[in-house]
Amino acid sequence: MDADPATLITHALLPWLSLGWLLYLVALTVWIILQKRSPLSTWAWILSLAALPLIGFVIYFFLGPTRIRRQRLKRERLRARQQIRASGDAALAAGLPQRKRGLSDLVDKATGAPVSSLVEAELLVGGETTYEALFAAIRAAKRHVHLEYYIFEPDRIGRALRDLLVAAQQRGVAVRMLVDAVGSTRAGRRFWAPLRAAGGEVARFHPFRLATLKPLLNLRTHRKIAVIDGEVGFCGGINVSEDHDARFAARPWHDLHVRMRGPAVGWLQAVFAEDWLYARKRPLPEQELYPDCHAGPIAAQVIASGPDSDSEAIHRAFLQAMADARERVWVATPYFAPGDAALYTLTNAAMRGVDVRVLLPQRSDSRVVSAAARSFYDELLARGIKVFEYTAGMLHSKLMVVDRDCTILGTANFDLRSFRLNFEVALAVYDPAFCARCAAQFEADLELSTRITLPRPIGWMDRFGEACARLLTPVL
Repeated sequence: MDADPATLITHALLPWLSLGWLLYLVALTVWIILQKRSPLSTWAWILSLAALPLIGFVIYFFLGPTRIRRQRLKRERLRARQQIRASGDAALAAGLPQRKRGLSDLVDKATGAPVSSLVEAELLVGGETTYEALFAAIRAAKRHVHLEYYIFEPDRIGRALRDLLVAAQQRGVAVRMLVDAVGSTRAGRRFWAPLRAAGGEVARFHPFRLATLKPLLNLRTHRKIAVIDGEVGFCGGINVSEDHDARFAARPWHDLHVRMRGPAVGWLQAVFAEDWLYARKRPLPEQELYPDCHAGPIAAQVIASGPDSDSEAIHRAFLQAMADARERVWVATPYFAPGDAALYTLTNAAMRGVDVRVLLPQRSDSRVVSAAARSFYDELLARGIKVFEYTAGMLHSKLMVVDRDCTILGTANFDLRSFRLNFEVALAVYDPAFCARCAAQFEADLELSTRITLPRPIGWMDRFGEACARLLTPVL
């Protein structure tokens, strides 16, 4: 009996399909190995994508890479080091407690930014307070306004800020706006047209371009930076959105920001300058980028990290700060998905008697992220860590208070995405007075929170869901 033609075709094609799948698997394996992930993550990607020919390649192309090269941008950091006035800063660094000197030295080596100083460091609580301070600084600007945001919404807050930038540009202030192409998709060309028409510049970070096929979809700028005249700076967790402002949102996101003045602002400017050069392919004009600033009494250090470096500076800073702690480690974060190193260092601190508290939102903007965070609760509680859930809205603060003389506040969540995939920035302040203000705010937030204790009243289905969500922690 003659064989079916379809069967003959299948038998003829099978060796070629097998060879194609083998070549695909070899190429994909080499590509993944060259990313130098952890062995567990590498094997997970290889085994998962081996079962998804072609589709797996596309997935990994856009979501897999974790490093990019920005070597030529290091000259911006070198130029900043040469131009930022460091008068008195060496004495401030030498005066830090020994444990904090270890942290500051680590950050210097990881980022190239040494300890600097501030004349003023003002903690800003909530969007309304932050926007008022930012708008006032922009109104007073004389030379330039540099802004970088992950989320810039074209709502009432966004329109008010854009119109303020248009007015600044029209009076001769150079305005440069850098927004993330994924986080700020709603603010399109039409929204920015008035600013561009006035002469301002707008750039988008890692836009999707089919022509270049750059696999950068998963690598975002999560930074929130504002620098006015190189003298006043803002950073923290607050994006440009009505969601952060009690005047527009019934339950606004609770968040923190910091307004600063002094030489350390130059290092925030240097971070923006690197990102601007990378996004626009041309540097900022050199004049008045780093004006002379009188040294202040507050020791501070800007910590920038991202997938353009394998140093994971913010991750290392968190680990070092927790390892050095002798009295307390208080962490507020909206997303908690640490790797083994951060988890062990945090629990080690509690096990040696440090007062460790972790404050998370009771209801996050993502059920998967919330479930992943809760999957760690039992282990945290068993090791003596006090866990709290904020009940008055969406907690979006990113704060670490260490002992009574160190605070780290910025854009980085306590998760692997912030540590490894996002471009983030934080400010370490080595000052008892600022630390006390942040600790007081943390305690005020605890008054609006519920403490979690063992045993947790949770069903097996929810527990299984938490365990499944935990598997996604490397990419959440």
